[in-house]
Amino acid sequence: MGNRTIKVETMSRVEGEGGLYIRLSGDVVDEVRLEIYEPPRLFEALLRGRPLEDTPDITARICGICPVAYQMSSVHALESALEVTVSPEIRRLRRLLYCGEWIESHGLHMHLLHAPDFLGFDSGLEMAKQFPDEVNRGLRLKKHGNQLVDLLGGRAIHPINVCVGGFYRLPKRKEFQTLIADFEWGLGAAIETTRWVAGFDFPDFETDCDYISLSHPDEYPMNEGVMKTSGGDLIEVSHYEEEFEERQVPHSTALHAIRKSTGRPYLLGPLSRVNLNRDKLAPASRKLADEIGLEPLCRNPHKAIIARGLEIVHAYEEALTILRGDQPQGKSRETYEYQAGEGMAATEAPRGTLFHRYVVDEAGKIVEACIIPPTSQNQAQIEADLKQWISHVISEDEQETARKCENLVRAYDPCISCSTHFLKVKIERS
Repeated sequence: MGNRTIKVETMSRVEGEGGLYIRLSGDVVDEVRLEIYEPPRLFEALLRGRPLEDTPDITARICGICPVAYQMSSVHALESALEVTVSPEIRRLRRLLYCGEWIESHGLHMHLLHAPDFLGFDSGLEMAKQFPDEVNRGLRLKKHGNQLVDLLGGRAIHPINVCVGGFYRLPKRKEFQTLIADFEWGLGAAIETTRWVAGFDFPDFETDCDYISLSHPDEYPMNEGVMKTSGGDLIEVSHYEEEFEERQVPHSTALHAIRKSTGRPYLLGPLSRVNLNRDKLAPASRKLADEIGLEPLCRNPHKAIIARGLEIVHAYEEALTILRGDQPQGKSRETYEYQAGEGMAATEAPRGTLFHRYVVDEAGKIVEACIIPPTSQNQAQIEADLKQWISHVISEDEQETARKCENLVRAYDPCISCSTHFLKVKIERS
């Protein structure tokens, strides 16, 4: 086929902007680069010198899709530095808040961003003409997630009710009860959604990578746990920066990550979580995974849409358990005294493990901040998977080749703006 260049100037249905560069000699892939050119966000520098209480609200602005993840990681890390332990009730409500974020993020991605790739549409709006019920269902699921974030977070986007030690205000029981009927419908709709996407025609494609996520002995991972790998290793979150290394690459304003002990990239996110924590899914979700025949260790990145469906089912089931429970009692937050210290935490954002580390001084000011988003950690693995994928899809039809590359990237639901603290496609044959 000779040497050639393929370009897609703007990639749709991903958060942020960037490019994909592929150089081919005939059918041989010489080089693949995810070119992230979003400007640096500078959030870590913005935090330095500010009162630690400002951190949850500032970090929530990093992402409009997953602000809860940034708030949860920040408050957990700061509470570690200040030696604050929250009550079981506050901990439970934080998981409920996280359920809202998973529902709205996964629901949006599955129905409007990823499903069009399997059904042959260029957009969710185009798909809605033939699949109006499915698109309306996705919008309703997203609305449920936003309602829950609004209730606990103070508003649906960039919530402001989360604070170090707990919440500024606790909702009343009647406020929880108003959501129960919708969430009962949502649980059934989430099961229906997962069955729907499980019936898509998935490409015959598997990758060889290390799956990593948080893991907890008693629950599906959201806010706490140790890092677990598909190789069976367990890594304390306090050793995160000792085990994983970020590297600057010339073609990206976002850092790439590898695991130091292997020198290889790794994958975070829903497929990793389900692969490593399937036995901790809520009963309805676990039963559904068996019913649809998802492999115990699924290595097809296109099937991440199924993992997202299982996580929505789990989030609805856990949310209903909490919503039906006892009325919130006691104080909304723990008090604390300032002290110099360092704290680290990791939580599971919709797209994977999000790590925060802070150094604070005796006056309660931020001295140092380190934030490692999941998409930046996934980028090296996405590049590696693309290099393998291109050999399956390369053809004389350059537009079709580019489209299939975009489809694979969307399977990871990258949040490119977060990663720069996507996707134009260019294929060059020299």
